[in-house]
Amino acid sequence: MARAVLSLSGVRLELLPSGALFWPARRLLCVSDLHLGKSSRMARGAGPLLPPYETAATLERLDQDLRATDARTVVCLGDSFDDDRAAAELTLADGERLRALMAGREWIWVEGNHDPGHPFPVGRHVAELSLGPLVFRHIARTGATAEISGHYHPKVPLPVGGSRPAALLDAGRLILPAYGVYTGGLRADRPPLSHLVGPDAMALVLGDPPRPAPLAALCRGRIRTR
Repeated sequence: MARAVLSLSGVRLELLPSGALFWPARRLLCVSDLHLGKSSRMARGAGPLLPPYETAATLERLDQDLRATDARTVVCLGDSFDDDRAAAELTLADGERLRALMAGREWIWVEGNHDPGHPFPVGRHVAELSLGPLVFRHIARTGATAEISGHYHPKVPLPVGGSRPAALLDAGRLILPAYGVYTGGLRADRPPLSHLVGPDAMALVLGDPPRPAPLAALCRGRIRTR
């Protein structure tokens, strides 16, 4: 598994092909927008039906990243559950697997707009988290520095058509893509993303390894990615 190395406020970080972020010095893995229970929430609301496997698939992805990094701390950067009932509606197998992944690790749930409060009874729940020079929060704040956030599920357009998830990095912030299976996305050249990142922002386009490209050029369709 190849990784893209990046720096934010002097901190060396690694972006995994899945969109997870690893902080080697602290053995910390950060993932954003798992949206566990999305299919059950949509079924409950009589919306379009999705195959009921996205939670298991997302937890499998997380298991693989935890094994690859041997992370001792996990920060879930908000919208870990698709709504305030999703945690209680996890299948027995999914709930047991999540608890097994949490066992022996410090697990921090950052509050998101989909899952305010304390939807899962295990782990530490915070509104936001400061570690060293970095601040972890769900939704980016205008003018913030040393900030790692999620929420917007950024994607970048591809010259050949379609789009691909990407992390967005500028001098002051990193916005992570959604980690969960079946999550949608917002193109990075549309507001509010286009208003949050600076003109020299880089896109780290997910792949193995994630590939950096100037965001402005990607949004003009001048850089090919694969």
